[in-house]
Amino acid sequence: MALKYKSTERFLKPDPVYNSKLVSKFIGSLMKHGERSVAEKIFYEALKIIEGKIADKGPDEVFEQALGNVKPVIEVRSRRVGGMTYQVPTEVNPQRQVSLAIRWILEAANGVKGRPTHTALANELMDAYNKQGSAFTRRENTHRMAEANRDFAHFAR
Repeated sequence: MALKYKSTERFLKPDPVYNSKLVSKFIGSLMKHGERSVAEKIFYEALKIIEGKIADKGPDEVFEQALGNVKPVIEVRSRRVGGMTYQVPTEVNPQRQVSLAIRWILEAANGVKGRPTHTALANELMDAYNKQGSAFTRRENTHRMAEANRDFAHFAR
């Protein structure tokens, strides 16, 4: 099951190992201070760890499934109506779904202290694959908030 990702970046090239634009987007988000080689090393080491722990699927499939499990379908947006501010549930654009999933996984991995980044990233990806962990919890909280505010859905544009 290939996760569909339509890039807004016209010149985004697929990564050399898995030939995937999604992996390239993830590495670009992981990159800090323009050091792509460091980000690639961290990502590919994380996938090697995943490959050693989850033998029944390839690491690229685990990565795509993890992102698919973390992608939010609905979120809340603030909308001001008549002097009151309401949290209005709205559907999430597919490109934003992918961006949020990547951001949440990276924030969860960076939040782990005392571990190398590749180990923390591998653990977070495996947790997301198994529908647990910080990033998946954040998705669930987003959906729960939208469900709690569904009474205000008629304020959506």
